[in-house]
Amino acid sequence: MSITFALVVTGLAIRRSPLCPVCSVRAWETEHTTCKRDRSGRDSVTGVRVGLTGGVGSGKSTVATLLAEHGAVVIDADAIAREVVEPGTPGFDAVVEAFGNEVVGADGRLDRPKLAGIVFGDESRRAELNSIVHPLVGQRTIELAQAAPADAVVVYDIPLLVENNMATGFDVVLVVEAEEELRLARLAERGMAADDARERMAAQASDDQRREVADVVIQNNDSLEDLKAAVDDLWEVLTEPPEAD
Repeated sequence: MSITFALVVTGLAIRRSPLCPVCSVRAWETEHTTCKRDRSGRDSVTGVRVGLTGGVGSGKSTVATLLAEHGAVVIDADAIAREVVEPGTPGFDAVVEAFGNEVVGADGRLDRPKLAGIVFGDESRRAELNSIVHPLVGQRTIELAQAAPADAVVVYDIPLLVENNMATGFDVVLVVEAEEELRLARLAERGMAADDARERMAAQASDDQRREVADVVIQNNDSLEDLKAAVDDLWEVLTEPPEAD
């Protein structure tokens, strides 16, 4: 299939490995340590797991929204990370126990800027926070994946997919790119100062690093209509029936 517009296919071969409908482990020969599922039967699951990533201001979230409009099930890592530390959750209690009441804002929720200020530049404190949040995010992600139809296109929106070496966990890795000045302009529209935006961009993986693991790159430098056209073309590829053995 010829892909046009802002979509660049860098060697896409959708693997469509069978997925466990309970814990989403991709290969049946892999031990299912989470769900302990009996691996007999159910060997024809054809869902596609898409790892979506991109730098801040690239338009990754817009691509996720467009894929959801096509029918994809979108699992947003950032949204889950917020959900699992809402007041009243074990995650919230664990964070407050570890970092003190000073990280609780006037509204009773975590004061994220305050918490970020504590862990920024302190590897041990950041590791402590991650040890609380990451397992909870992982468990909630599994729950959401379980709820998806077995043949669904499931899009995992993960800002730090490359930084956390998660690319091998997906059938397709989709990277959204945009030129730096355009990203800065978008972030400025959100109220982010240029210096803060550049600092955040510098702390993330580079475009070259993302391309190294990408199956598909969407270059989001033009209009929303161009972006929609690129996502339309990608959806056709993602939903093509698997080839018969």
